[in-house]
Amino acid sequence: MNCELWTGRVLSVLRIVTALVFMQHGLAKLFGFPEPSHVDHLLSLSGVAGILEAFGGFLLLIGLFTRPVAFILCGEMAVAYFMVHAPHSFFPMLNKGDSAIQFCFVFLYLVFAGAGPWSLDALLRNKKSA
Repeated sequence: MNCELWTGRVLSVLRIVTALVFMQHGLAKLFGFPEPSHVDHLLSLSGVAGILEAFGGFLLLIGLFTRPVAFILCGEMAVAYFMVHAPHSFFPMLNKGDSAIQFCFVFLYLVFAGAGPWSLDALLRNKKSA
């Protein structure tokens, strides 16, 4: 089996699935879908998080500006973990911050790995080189 052939494809799948799961958090904050979530004001901390999660997640989903978007979302998840989860307990399983940690490190990986071949970033890069 040619692992190099599959490496880029699996990177793309990781990005797409992570973006779809991540976007749900933003959609819940902004639009109450798929589950109602309370946002006091669009420019509140949770409102800005909802905007980053919904629209940043969408950009990751389509693989556009992947590296800078992933960098911003990685930072958002680090801040979310230390502001919201860490004060409740040292252990992520107890403070319910395990998904924030996982998102943070997947986004950090995407900063360095890029979007993979199934992305608008790859499509635009190929058009420029042609």
